[in-house]
Amino acid sequence: MHIHDILRSMRDGEEQSPEAIRSFVDGLSTGEVSRPQAAAWLAWAYQRTLNHDETLALTQAMIASGNAFSWPEGPEVVDKHSTGGVGDKVSLILAPLWAELGLRVPMISGRGLGHTGGTLDKLESIPGFQVVLPDSRLAQILRETGCFMGGQTGTLAPADRVLYALRNEVNTVDSIPLIVGSILSKKLSEGLDRLVLDVKVGSGAFMTHIGQARALAQALVEVATGAGVSCSAHLTAMERPLGRAIGHTLEVLEAVECLQGGGPPDLLELTLHLADHPRAAEVLASGRAFDRFCRIIEAHGGDPRSLDGGLRGSGCREHVVLAERAGVLHALEARSLAHAVFSLGGGRSHAKDPIDHGVGLRLHAHPGEPVESGQPLITIYHRDGEGLDDALRRIATAVLIQDGPADVPPLVAESIHAEPA
Repeated sequence: MHIHDILRSMRDGEEQSPEAIRSFVDGLSTGEVSRPQAAAWLAWAYQRTLNHDETLALTQAMIASGNAFSWPEGPEVVDKHSTGGVGDKVSLILAPLWAELGLRVPMISGRGLGHTGGTLDKLESIPGFQVVLPDSRLAQILRETGCFMGGQTGTLAPADRVLYALRNEVNTVDSIPLIVGSILSKKLSEGLDRLVLDVKVGSGAFMTHIGQARALAQALVEVATGAGVSCSAHLTAMERPLGRAIGHTLEVLEAVECLQGGGPPDLLELTLHLADHPRAAEVLASGRAFDRFCRIIEAHGGDPRSLDGGLRGSGCREHVVLAERAGVLHALEARSLAHAVFSLGGGRSHAKDPIDHGVGLRLHAHPGEPVESGQPLITIYHRDGEGLDDALRRIATAVLIQDGPADVPPLVAESIHAEPA
């Protein structure tokens, strides 16, 4: 179909056939569809939205725009995706845990943009770790270690890269069908049997209200199962940060704590919930998943011995924020804390902006816990004071200490699970 006919039917609100959507996506890949034409298609898709069949067709067309992994018969192939949160380092723990449990985990991840962190940025804080590798090398790493953890390659869903960039430019980022198509076109290109989705909800998430998050989770599950993949989605709290570390190096070190049998209770709880395996707790407590993580790091060119060094050599200085009064910590507002790390240099506004892996925050108390006047609340890791004043202002707005018990919502609010028809 010609792009002018497709745009006319989109403008008139007509339902798009799989052939029309495939023609549009093919045109994106070949360059026959211009950026202004693609922007117009996105604007009309946003205005009138896409139904289930159209969203499924868009997802499948974007998968078909490139190569997809396929795997020989063997253990279950599984991956996890988070919609983005603050302090969310679950992927760093869950991927090697699943691999140690005997599953195959081809994990394609993304970089942080805006206030949320990205798994690739965390991995790149490990010296030598290469996240951009050819498909053949990623497949070899999966065979050798049971897991790879890389970025989107040039052959996986290339049409999505065009639409992803344009969605930001034409302000259509929060369209649920377009989010679904973008996430699933990459994840389903991995050749999965099962996909686990962590849909964050709260001030530190892109979806701030439970209704929005539920709608996104339901759409993701329906399209994934429509494409033949078993899928579960879990709505999890993001009013507060996950764990006690925010910042790339700090989060890697906290993930290592969990892989070695320790770590914060909330991070362990969510990891085990998403793992959904009867032996997950035992394997995590044993430390064997950490050994697996070290093998994965080495396969990606990284040096796992650097994890023993902690923050030594990062060049960061510390500033400790103290509690101004005694009481109960009622709030550590996630988005404000994320913006504090951004001020320190730990975030990016554009995909190619440089970031400082060493800066960040370590939290010494969580909502619901009692605190004493003058006790340490947050340690700030900064680079010679850069952004420190702004970070302190943002932290001041994030912290709420009051008398009486705090109302802390459960970590997992809801779960949805479905199998292909």
